[in-house]
Amino acid sequence: MYFIFFMLPGIDKWFFGIVVLLAVLGLLIFFSASQGLLARESARFSGVLISQFTSLILGVLSFFFALRIPPSFFHRYAFYIFVASLLLTIAVFLPSIGMSHGGATRWILLGPFSLQPAEFLKLGFIFYFAAWLGAVKTRIHSFSLGFFPLLVLVGLVGFIMLKQPDTGTFAVIFVCAVAMFIAGGAPWKNALVLCTSAFSGILLLALFRPYVRERILVFLNPLHDPLGAGYQITQSLIAVGSGGLWGRGFGQSIQKFSFLPEPTSDSIFAIFSEEFGFVGGVFLIGLFVVFALRGFALSKRAPDYFSRLTIVGIVTMITGQAFLNIGSMLGIFPLTGLPLPFVSHGGTALIATLFAAGLVLNMSRHKESL
Repeated sequence: MYFIFFMLPGIDKWFFGIVVLLAVLGLLIFFSASQGLLARESARFSGVLISQFTSLILGVLSFFFALRIPPSFFHRYAFYIFVASLLLTIAVFLPSIGMSHGGATRWILLGPFSLQPAEFLKLGFIFYFAAWLGAVKTRIHSFSLGFFPLLVLVGLVGFIMLKQPDTGTFAVIFVCAVAMFIAGGAPWKNALVLCTSAFSGILLLALFRPYVRERILVFLNPLHDPLGAGYQITQSLIAVGSGGLWGRGFGQSIQKFSFLPEPTSDSIFAIFSEEFGFVGGVFLIGLFVVFALRGFALSKRAPDYFSRLTIVGIVTMITGQAFLNIGSMLGIFPLTGLPLPFVSHGGTALIATLFAAGLVLNMSRHKESL
């Protein structure tokens, strides 16, 4: 670790340590949760472990790669990165390469591998919106240069995401947009208008899309349809509750074997809480809180407006997704299907998350430590 600080002077050791701790802890949590596959699809057990470990290695490489790229590169090519990520996301609808699973079309098949391009779209959106805000920062209060372009960008991304459908990823991008807009100096009233519009949009979706309506009903009443739409949240709450204060112990979860759906992805926090209890759950949530606080503090060290807003967007993206995932497992938010950053199964998500964390360190290492 000291070698890393010597080779890359100026990186924040606290933020770096949090990222390392989350990645290592995430691998251990994933290893325990993946044992739940043994009772269902034992043939997938070793394959899933190898896939996650490979993704972690690629993620670590992308993390250090992000530390070496000049931040000006992302500023200069922000528009092209955004367009490329947008086209890649649209490519999931091509019948020759797109893949559907569980009623959603979110993946691209590349031989034996799959790719979820929405993970890159999140970063592409952050780069382009940060560049746009940097270009109009003195006129961000105007409707034509501040609020209206944001509506167009969010509307475009939302249309593509809802066609997949992937409401969870769209929610993360929307939260990032609002956070960056406010950090860029926009008036709070505009943010309130955006949030009100989003709430109205959710109500409209509930009218026309049954799965959205069911998720809202389950959110309002977790016992609604406990063997159908409410099954996952019911089993999740059972897992969290049975963990008690200290948990059953590492690897001792019962719910992961035949009750919780998707034990290695969006249900993984419930399994962790069952094994490590209330104390473990608070510890993991605390890590993400510290990650957010340190990340936002590092944004103040960024050498320019673009880097500062990009860091705000990335930190909001990672922690926002984490809290949406955890909150949905606790019944605080409707189920989203989002993976837990650093922890859940998903090669594209893990690689993109570590790459984004590397960018935060890179963009903030040009000044003295806080």
